[in-house]
Amino acid sequence: MALCYDIGYSEMRIPNILEHETMAEVIQQSSSWLPLLARECHPDARIFLCSLIAPVCLDRLIYPCHSLCVAVRNSCAPIMACYGYPWPDILNCDRFPTDHGMCLSLINNRTASHKKAVPQASCRDCELEETTSSKEILNTFCLHDFAVKIRIAKRNTSFSRISDFELDSKFEVFKHGPLLMTEIHHKLQHWLDLDATCVQNMTQGRHAGTFMIVGRIQSGKIMVNKVYLWQRRDKNLMLAVRKWKYYRCRSQY
Repeated sequence: MALCYDIGYSEMRIPNILEHETMAEVIQQSSSWLPLLARECHPDARIFLCSLIAPVCLDRLIYPCHSLCVAVRNSCAPIMACYGYPWPDILNCDRFPTDHGMCLSLINNRTASHKKAVPQASCRDCELEETTSSKEILNTFCLHDFAVKIRIAKRNTSFSRISDFELDSKFEVFKHGPLLMTEIHHKLQHWLDLDATCVQNMTQGRHAGTFMIVGRIQSGKIMVNKVYLWQRRDKNLMLAVRKWKYYRCRSQY
């Protein structure tokens, strides 16, 4: 179970707190929360979700505390709302006990630096950019760690997956930053599998597409910040790509 892998214990109770009765149901339902965790909306979101979906196997169920639920809900519900998903009734915080020794409380208190990071994950996060000038695109390349041209397409499968898209083996790297060339494909596929909300914004109902993605590397993970639809008739993007090989970025100091 990817959601709760290496959470700190290896045995769980079934039925769980959300009344899932089989492991197949638990695994299927847990995978739907992975894209939210990829947004890093709260440091305790994973602990909260796993306490409900995969409760530790003890003599009695250990519920999350009301305060833990409220903290995760207040940070993560706005992100869910961006993509049309309300905070579910089954996670109504009023159903969980007030803080005491027999419930799971907050582990990571929010720091000022974390608070500042939350508004960046807005409803406009990772949307298709409209190109305005080749110079602006070149400067965007300069300000980010990587710029890669990729092609993705819907998987032809009947199985439910976190992401419905897969990465074509052919891609073009314009800037790789701290990424090793040998690890780029693996990192990109990992991002594609987890960040379903970003991919949905990119594709906008298409079954396939070619894109220029630009972003940063944080804690070894790819974070896509800008996406351009690759079109030959987009003169600004094509000009920027041709100039990039000889372009000198301005000093960041």
